[in-house]
Amino acid sequence: MSASGGTKAIIAAFLANTGIAITKFIAWGFSGSASMLAEAVHSVADAGNQLLLIFGGRQAKRAADKEHPFGYGRERYVYAFVVAIILFSVGGVFSIYEGVDKLQHPHELDHWWLPLLVLSIAIVLESFSLRTAVKESNHVRGKQSWVQFVRHAKAPELPVVLLEDIAALLGLVFAFIGVGLTVLTGNPFFDALGTLFIGTLLIVVAIVLGIETKSLLVGEGATEADHEKIEQAILAGTEVERIIHMKTLYLGPDELLVAAKVGFHADQRLLEVATATNVIEQRIRHAVPAARVIYVEPDVYVDPNLTAPPTDAIVIKGLE
Repeated sequence: MSASGGTKAIIAAFLANTGIAITKFIAWGFSGSASMLAEAVHSVADAGNQLLLIFGGRQAKRAADKEHPFGYGRERYVYAFVVAIILFSVGGVFSIYEGVDKLQHPHELDHWWLPLLVLSIAIVLESFSLRTAVKESNHVRGKQSWVQFVRHAKAPELPVVLLEDIAALLGLVFAFIGVGLTVLTGNPFFDALGTLFIGTLLIVVAIVLGIETKSLLVGEGATEADHEKIEQAILAGTEVERIIHMKTLYLGPDELLVAAKVGFHADQRLLEVATATNVIEQRIRHAVPAARVIYVEPDVYVDPNLTAPPTDAIVIKGLE
């Protein structure tokens, strides 16, 4: 994900949510609609989430130091996980609470036209925000389906904003239907029911975000396609006989660590091994630009079917 693309989608979502939150609170103050209050709190939570994503992106750009020798790239995962928690607690749980309270203590709507007007405008504004998120996501999504994009994206910002915008748009539709049915029937039950639907939706989205971000926090390796590209890059020349084993790990959304133990020919000299190692690293970086931290450990491959290694084999341990 390009930093500019992700930031553009986040800023668009932040501006839309801030404006929408203000108008929703005004509409709630005049009408007393539970759905409108739930949507106002939802928009506040979303606006706060966008600020957290921007802050996390800046924190992740800090240079590596002795305490964090691999840098701060995973800060973006941390703040994305915090966003999921906020969406769950502030947005979802509050909406459920408000809906249950309005079921127990029904409240007639005042100035019913105001929440419907605000919701209609909010749907239009949120649609533009979602359009921006979809447009920016398409630049990096490639041939992946939307489900695959959300599940496998290493940069968390666009999937987070995308799911937030979808949840916000669906929540507005639920609120509009709830308020509309209450106006038509005169029964505040539908307004409270719309609030419950909004809360349930937010909790589901928060759980999905939490699960996917947790996987990134724990540590994910290269995608299957990138893994194959790295293997092909290592074996593309005649320097090594085979890959003994290889591990990869994303240190941040745009930084992949590659550690590989490779089997060199037994008769190669130290200078030849060092030169070949540098060539292999260059090929890996060309094949997968995100592979910025590479450790290649040279060794002499011994066929496990042999009872003993060749007598002329000199094992060269890892070069630092």
